[in-house]
Amino acid sequence: MTRTEASMDALRQTGDQLADATVATLFERGEVGKFNTLMRYLSTAGSPLPDGLPDVAREYLEATSFPPSWVDWGEMEKARLFFIDNNVHISTALSFASMPACYLVPHVAKLLSTTHGLKYPSKRMAETGQFTVLLMQPDAFEAGSRFVPAVQKVRLLHAAIRHHLVRENRWDTATLGTPICQEDMIGGQMFFSLLVLDSLHRLNIHMSTEGAEAYYYAWRVVGAMLGVDQEAVPESLDDARRFLDLYMIRHMGPSEEGALLTRQLIDLYEEIVPGTFFDPVVSALIRHLVGDTCADWLRVPRTPWDTVVKAAPHLLGILETIEDRSPLGAWALDRLGHLTTVLELSSLTRGRVMHYAIPEQLKKDYGITGTVPRSQRWSPPATSVP
Repeated sequence: MTRTEASMDALRQTGDQLADATVATLFERGEVGKFNTLMRYLSTAGSPLPDGLPDVAREYLEATSFPPSWVDWGEMEKARLFFIDNNVHISTALSFASMPACYLVPHVAKLLSTTHGLKYPSKRMAETGQFTVLLMQPDAFEAGSRFVPAVQKVRLLHAAIRHHLVRENRWDTATLGTPICQEDMIGGQMFFSLLVLDSLHRLNIHMSTEGAEAYYYAWRVVGAMLGVDQEAVPESLDDARRFLDLYMIRHMGPSEEGALLTRQLIDLYEEIVPGTFFDPVVSALIRHLVGDTCADWLRVPRTPWDTVVKAAPHLLGILETIEDRSPLGAWALDRLGHLTTVLELSSLTRGRVMHYAIPEQLKKDYGITGTVPRSQRWSPPATSVP
């Protein structure tokens, strides 16, 4: 598919018709609070819907309770195995590349600061981490799993944000398009898939083309379940590259919100790192994965660890070689990666399950007003962005 400014502009005008209509009706009927209360009891796929659930919500949940008909389960299993093999590296990429990349898009950074508040980056990190771990479970789409209800709730959360911002005239749709529009949803899908693969490559993690394609495919399935227009979604890694490059060229740049969110993210991870000696590693790793220009836009501090972190890919390359040549080494490293991911997620969620409730109102003290300026081994092209 040929990507043009006009085709990208068209994607900025569209949201998610099904979820938007559901949320609008819930607000019109004053049933959002009731819905949120009842949905706390719906946390696993296949569970009976709670009594008293608003009709429009019941219809939405029934219509979105299954994955798209075109899913190739063989590819999904390949993606799951790819995740198991690389879970700690994927978690690193999500935390230190994908999240900061979101902050590189000024209107996205402004929207994120409104929905979660600048003081609570751990909430978004916990939601993202939990979402990814649930996706990569072997029973993610089967009865009893938590993934499908999480997708359904996140989709309504996005619709609720669109509803609030437009209804309260807190978003310049003429300049910025629809909040959480199709272009931004596809862009987000690229951040959590293609950009993760780019980061693994930069960390010198061994990947087969087959594994990389399967991981990207899994996020295409997620996008479909989140209401992304599949006619507009890149189907291949090459097409995804073209979309991501154009998206970032169209929108990336510095912003106060982006810098503040990044600072909060750095502070959050410095709290997780034991002691203070290794705190600068957080900033150094972000800078290594997103590049100096983007890191400067986000005001990521330079530290003496910047040079040290550049040696990390060499160490990881040695570990990858051990994993490739030794079944026992592979098992040990996979277990270590799994435990690291679980501990990281536990520190963010504090043992709680994230419920992704529909916000009944947005915090106006972070107000959105005015406009935002527009500004075998698989390896990505050298011209990748960022």
